[in-house]
Amino acid sequence: MARTGRPATRQVESVQRAIDVLDALAASGGELGTNEIARRTGINVSSISRLLSTLTSSGLVQHLPSSGRYRLGVHILQLAAAARASLDIRSVSRPYLEELTGTTGETSTLSLPGEHDLMTIDFAQSPRSVRSVAEIGRNSSAHATAAGKVFLAWGGRLPDGDLVVYTDRTIVDRDSLGVEIGRTKERGWAQALGEREDDLNAIAVPVLDPLGKLRAVLGVQGPAVRFSPRAMRAALEPLTDRATLIASTF
Repeated sequence: MARTGRPATRQVESVQRAIDVLDALAASGGELGTNEIARRTGINVSSISRLLSTLTSSGLVQHLPSSGRYRLGVHILQLAAAARASLDIRSVSRPYLEELTGTTGETSTLSLPGEHDLMTIDFAQSPRSVRSVAEIGRNSSAHATAAGKVFLAWGGRLPDGDLVVYTDRTIVDRDSLGVEIGRTKERGWAQALGEREDDLNAIAVPVLDPLGKLRAVLGVQGPAVRFSPRAMRAALEPLTDRATLIASTF
């Protein structure tokens, strides 16, 4: 048979029935007995029993001996985690970066955490003639950028040694920086006012997975003369909303 590169259109009936059983259990939000699953799926009870036996042996369904009922099994969570891990966060986030730039008029960025800093993996450029210019592959200094402060607040570590002084506003005292990071974690966002570059301000929020682990950092940055603290606060709500939407894909 010639390969077309597309999935076959013919379906295996037993597999579809197994999917129907899983869908019924998922829709219930809890536990179901054999007869209830049969009623919800329209599949006869004897077939449901055989399907449940197969699904239970694979860990996709769990049998509860105390009640004789069934619920989704742990293997479902493992499959879901694998599916989430395979998502391309850059492609998922791209529409939200463009929305942020359209809403704020400033450059929006997406960064991934590393060992001691973050790397910009995508951005949407501000359409204004005077604008902040982001670069894919550029590292964000952990102590001198909004994205870096989010990184530190959610488990990131500073490198050993003296911290680099970029501007007069760069926080290089580790105790003072610790206070700033604590404030970032408490309020859920970070800002940097001319700390990496004199004329650049930025705000950033975390993108967290369901376990609270930092998966990415979403930020907005712009020239200090225009992206003032007031403008940054106005950008906070749309920034947080988009970070939540990206996080919902994990």
